[in-house]
Amino acid sequence: MMVEINDLALLRERIETEKGVLLYFSNDACSVCKVLKPKVSGLLKEWFPRVRTHYVDTERSPLLAGQHSVFTIPTILIFFEGKEYIRLSRNISMHQLEASIARPYSLVFEE
Repeated sequence: MMVEINDLALLRERIETEKGVLLYFSNDACSVCKVLKPKVSGLLKEWFPRVRTHYVDTERSPLLAGQHSVFTIPTILIFFEGKEYIRLSRNISMHQLEASIARPYSLVFEE
């Protein structure tokens, strides 16, 4: 489940303290975003459950979008250990997203 976040300080804290964070930038006017969001949530829940997911509404929180150089939606940013590893925008393939996450996830969360 994606938790909406709209506080810059809280977002920075999450990125710095969590091992894996996915940020999903979109807004209510984006029909593609509405279809993609549950697919992304499902993928993370099934294959990458230790990545924390957050939703940023670009209309309600334009500062957060600007701070992360997000100018188009949907945009997905994935951070591992405080560093941005993956940035996908617009036409996002679920297979590409899964493949992009798999390697860094296995390294960060290796058991």
